[in-house]
Amino acid sequence: MRCVLLALLPAFFVSALAAQHPNKTPVRSASHAAAPAAAPNAGQSAISDLPVRKVVLYKNGVGYFEHAGTVNGDQRVAIDFTSSQLNDVLQSLTALDSTGGRISAVSYNSTTPIEQQLSSLSLGLNDNPDVAAVYQALRGQRVEVDGVGAVFTGRLVNIESRTETDKNGNSTDDHYFLIVETDSGALRTAEITDALSVHMLDPSLEKQFASYLGIIASAENQQGRHLTLEDRGEGARQLQVSYISEVPVWKSTYRIVFPQEANGDATVQGWAVVDNTVGVDWNNVQLSLVAGAPQSFIQPLSQPLYTQRPTIPIATEAENLPTTHEAAETVTVQSQMMNNQLAAPARVPRNLQMLAGKEAPLPMAAPASNFGVAGIAGMGSGFDGGLGSGNGYGPGYGGNSGGGVYRVSDAMQQGDVSTNAFDDFFEYTIAQPVTIHKNESAMVPILQQELPASHVTLWSDRESRPLRAIWLDNTSKLTLDSGSFSIFENGEFAGEGLLDPIHPGEKRLLSYAVDEAVKVHRSGMADTRTLRHIAMHEGVMVETTSEVTDSKYTVANAADEARTVVIEHAHQPNAELTSDAKPAETTATAYRFEVRVGPHQSTELHVTERRNLSESIRIGTQFNNGDFLMTMGKYSPELQQKLQAAIDAQTALADVIRKIVENDERQKALADDETRDRDNVTALKGNDAAKRFVDELNQAEDGLQAARKVQADLERQRDAARAQLDSVIAKLSFDTDLDVVTSKSGQ
Repeated sequence: MRCVLLALLPAFFVSALAAQHPNKTPVRSASHAAAPAAAPNAGQSAISDLPVRKVVLYKNGVGYFEHAGTVNGDQRVAIDFTSSQLNDVLQSLTALDSTGGRISAVSYNSTTPIEQQLSSLSLGLNDNPDVAAVYQALRGQRVEVDGVGAVFTGRLVNIESRTETDKNGNSTDDHYFLIVETDSGALRTAEITDALSVHMLDPSLEKQFASYLGIIASAENQQGRHLTLEDRGEGARQLQVSYISEVPVWKSTYRIVFPQEANGDATVQGWAVVDNTVGVDWNNVQLSLVAGAPQSFIQPLSQPLYTQRPTIPIATEAENLPTTHEAAETVTVQSQMMNNQLAAPARVPRNLQMLAGKEAPLPMAAPASNFGVAGIAGMGSGFDGGLGSGNGYGPGYGGNSGGGVYRVSDAMQQGDVSTNAFDDFFEYTIAQPVTIHKNESAMVPILQQELPASHVTLWSDRESRPLRAIWLDNTSKLTLDSGSFSIFENGEFAGEGLLDPIHPGEKRLLSYAVDEAVKVHRSGMADTRTLRHIAMHEGVMVETTSEVTDSKYTVANAADEARTVVIEHAHQPNAELTSDAKPAETTATAYRFEVRVGPHQSTELHVTERRNLSESIRIGTQFNNGDFLMTMGKYSPELQQKLQAAIDAQTALADVIRKIVENDERQKALADDETRDRDNVTALKGNDAAKRFVDELNQAEDGLQAARKVQADLERQRDAARAQLDSVIAKLSFDTDLDVVTSKSGQ
């Protein structure tokens, strides 16, 4: 379909371009016609740009940029942006003149939305029309049709879509046909194919299409924005302009290299992957990297906004009666605020050859002072290819076809990177100037230092298999930002993983591979409950029970060398660790125990925890606690003696209640007999057999009256028993220590 549209447009495309650019003079974009190309006012001199001097990149995808330069007298300075940057710039732009100058105006080339521009044309085409929409715009116009036999001219009546069926009954793709009324009055139909050529014969229509194409071309070139500041003052002054802009998130990645002979340390090398996509070179800028996310959002301040206005119909006839008019509805155009999301640390290409450990050891730096961080690579002066291009895999800082990184041979200098903490952020500041050309990326070193690191095997319930890990102690003064890391052992790659931020002085486990030689089996837990204390006050009995849990771990090592295995045991809420084994480290959710296992040996680890449980039981006349009290009394003779009065009172009350229940059942049985006998007497009225049922009816009534008297007496006894139990409970108060195992389960 697109190729058919292209076949239609060449007939007037050249004339459209000629109408737009008759002298073929190059321009920056269609929107720069009234930009700084005009001659400046008298006394002013224009400079091409205000260079970037400082860049601060944040982890939430924004960057702080600072331009600085010298101005003299009344001067105009210019900064180029993209349209996507301009919204952030207008929202955060700050301009400061050092010695009394003032910014009198800030201007930039504006753009009208393409929809608004196209609405001014009568063609009715959007910015991405299909073939049917293009020919619909030509309906009623005179055209010349070629490519279907003899050339003919006429007016385009319509465009028709047909779905045809082949000989097998399968539907084919839609075919488009033009219906044209020729100058002779005949209707001709022509299928739109690559051979079809349609020429517009109306010059005004060609101009409309030329304008349409010009708007489309202009919209494609409106990504560049040109911001001009007019600085007025006297003499030479320093002008500083700052703003924020959306940028790619910078990423952290680390290399951890162990020497051939273990010495308890590993060389940790940290890199920051930085991308320059803002459309301007960073030449010798002061670069800082902040691992924090200040709140930031986007408002389309650079986009012209149009409000909706009501449409009032035109009256077509006179009204005889007065008419009220509905008020116009106010429509407010609101812009939406979108929160930038923190990007997760991304994996980046690794330079294995650089860190394979087969070359000379990497030089170590002297200890850091103040905020300086030891062991940071210095800035190379030459250009040595880029990441993914250049001279092999060795990193080198510079431009050429790819972004640059630092060379391994660069000198390590103290203070090449400093760190600073503010609020909840931490910042890496590169001491030496950095150059990253636009649309290039670079790997910037932020750390190279020997840090204490030991190999361990990590096991936890969350992992199905033990993992090879290192226990890294961050003794540097630099916070290690979250990112990926790669491990190198014995001169070869051993694995990789991810790390969360590690602050100075923190020790962190970092896993990177599966340990196939170690097996850990956790046996079923053994639980023992022991009643420790019983207290009774104001009718409430409180039991205090200790629950002891014993977890058994069996660790087997099939390797030829000894292993240090870290068992991660999730601790129970409100539990106290009581085992002889003490954890090497405690986290918010687990204890970490170190177990040393010799080659081809196994060992056991027992972790015992105790927690105290408290349960309250209310004792009173409304609760049937007789069985519970008797069970409590069996725990000790002393407790039996203290509870005996309450047990007796509770037993007496329970006995009376039992008799009341039995009497209730007797009354129900007698009432049923009375009802049955009365029904029989009524049915046998006048019969000699009725006399027997009359006698039974009298006996049932006598028995029911007697049961009711017993019921009243039992209820009086129940009330008395309740009062007695309440009196006993009110006087009952004690605290008794016990040591009674109430339950045991598990191993």
